[in-house]
Amino acid sequence: MDYKASGVDIDAGNEAVRRIRGLARSTFTPAVLSDIGSFGGLFRLEPGRFRDPVLVASADGVGTKLKVAFLAGVHDTIGVDLVNHCVNDILVQGARPLFFLDYLATGHLSPEVAEQIVSGMARACRDNQCALLGGETAEMPGFYRPGEYDVAGFIVGLVSRPKVIDGSAIVAGDRLIALPSSGLHTNGYSLARKIAFEVLGLSVDSIVPELGETIGAALLRPHRTYLPVVGPLLDGGRIKGMAHITGGGITENLPRTLPGGRAFNLDRTSWVIPPLFQWLGQAGGVSETEMFRAFNMGVGMILVVAAGDADGLVEAMRESGEPAWHLGDVT
Repeated sequence: MDYKASGVDIDAGNEAVRRIRGLARSTFTPAVLSDIGSFGGLFRLEPGRFRDPVLVASADGVGTKLKVAFLAGVHDTIGVDLVNHCVNDILVQGARPLFFLDYLATGHLSPEVAEQIVSGMARACRDNQCALLGGETAEMPGFYRPGEYDVAGFIVGLVSRPKVIDGSAIVAGDRLIALPSSGLHTNGYSLARKIAFEVLGLSVDSIVPELGETIGAALLRPHRTYLPVVGPLLDGGRIKGMAHITGGGITENLPRTLPGGRAFNLDRTSWVIPPLFQWLGQAGGVSETEMFRAFNMGVGMILVVAAGDADGLVEAMRESGEPAWHLGDVT
């Protein structure tokens, strides 16, 4: 017997590392002091860049959106989803990303698939000016079904302590500014898959007339990053709180940034629910309350700002090409 006979192919692992080494290196900044293959990644904090620096860390996955990727045979966007989700999670506290690490686990390692996944991660890391510092690829025979894998991401960012955004300054009368999502992002896929593939019996290649595209394309649209839009606003001190609308929707995520004794009103006439969400709700007979808890409903990020700053910020973002809008207010 040997290791390969038991299901673990060390040669395939080495080939995967060879393929992804260049992808990871393409994200390196001068702060990276190690190379792919080291036991740990070395990252040097730039002296004097931040006053009273605070590290902000987060970890997340892509959920059952992976199932859609398996069906479609599309793997490069999954890496984009993973990085952008993690970037947004630390952005809400005012942090800019420094480096990212990934964990990829599969039953049988395909170097080609691993390369596609990491290519998406590298692309998103470059877009977010974040180093793909390292990661782990685990081949676990008998643990995953053939052709399936799981991925998780770990991110570390930095913010000056005086500029940490924690929502403590939010008061009644503050305004809510919404930034649109690009689709389902990385949440609600168990419900979406059940509606599309079980209730309606569609395949990933089925064209949905109401959407003007295949259901696979609609569901795999990548989770967008809000760093290019929000990053330039962080140093101005006008953002009091932010909510990344992930699992639980607006219903569960916006309260996470509000201090005790604060609630919110949404102006439901301020935006049109995107067709994908309308179609899912109608096709699945899902109640409005459940839709707002399962999906982002077209709102990917919410900023909380003082009433006097709201109009100026919305106008500035619109001029830059970001279709922001007034979503409601704090009570």
